[in-house]
Amino acid sequence: MGKPRTLITGGGGFTGRHLAALLAERGHEVHALVPAPDAGAIPHFDAVHAGNLVDRASVERIVDMVRPDNVVHLAAISFVAHGDVSEIYAANVVGTRLLLGALASLPTPPLSVLVASSANIHGNQGGCLTEDSPIMPANDYGVSKVATEMVCRLFADRLPIIVARPFNYTGLGQSPRFLIPKIVDHARRRAERIELGNIDVARDFSDVRTVVDAYARLMEAPAAIGGVFQLCSGKAVTLSEVLETVQSLAGHRMEVMVNPDFVRANDVAILYGDPARVEAVIGPLAHVPLTRTLRWMLDG
Repeated sequence: MGKPRTLITGGGGFTGRHLAALLAERGHEVHALVPAPDAGAIPHFDAVHAGNLVDRASVERIVDMVRPDNVVHLAAISFVAHGDVSEIYAANVVGTRLLLGALASLPTPPLSVLVASSANIHGNQGGCLTEDSPIMPANDYGVSKVATEMVCRLFADRLPIIVARPFNYTGLGQSPRFLIPKIVDHARRRAERIELGNIDVARDFSDVRTVVDAYARLMEAPAAIGGVFQLCSGKAVTLSEVLETVQSLAGHRMEVMVNPDFVRANDVAILYGDPARVEAVIGPLAHVPLTRTLRWMLDG
């Protein structure tokens, strides 16, 4: 039996590159589906396919060419403050619908189709969240991920779908548009000041390596098929703690300026998840201490 052939949509992105490296280590033949401008050689991928997820013909052509054994659907607009609402819904909802439709039309369906959703679907609820917590999205990104999960339900009887809902995660290579990479970037540049929002809120942060390890193990777990699993550390850390740790590790202190534009109305004080369901299926998550993640990012 040859190598399992795995297609990663959004393979050129932050998470996709880390997942590709892990799957290559685990003996997969790894294929990427990326937008045409991003096409080209990407480390750890056996093949890179340029395509447009919101173009049916493009998606069907690539899916039929690859005939994947496994699919990990990461392609999405994941930046909550993305300015174009129509692009959020097109990429996250229409793209998912066309991909699943193409996969369902294959003569032999994949063994697993893991779709990345988000804990953002729960909105601004505080405390400890589980997979059964109310769905109350508070922004267009969250709404688009709720719709993504509904699209998955349309194909539940035709495809072996696994839905993953990661909480916040970070690591080397994440865009400085996101909060922790922004703090790390400022510290590495020895910036004198940084503009942030409310740093007293506490959130659940994981390392990207923890998340991609969970994705790989979910793909291989028959009991995961048809399930919804949140990926989280099970504890909350305040942003002020993150800021203090980065400054301590970098040996550099910055003046913190509170920008009112970055302060979200009705932001909950503490929010974290319970990883019990996913750990019951794949075993304990491979948690990386946040301090080690931040050191990895600072060292670059």
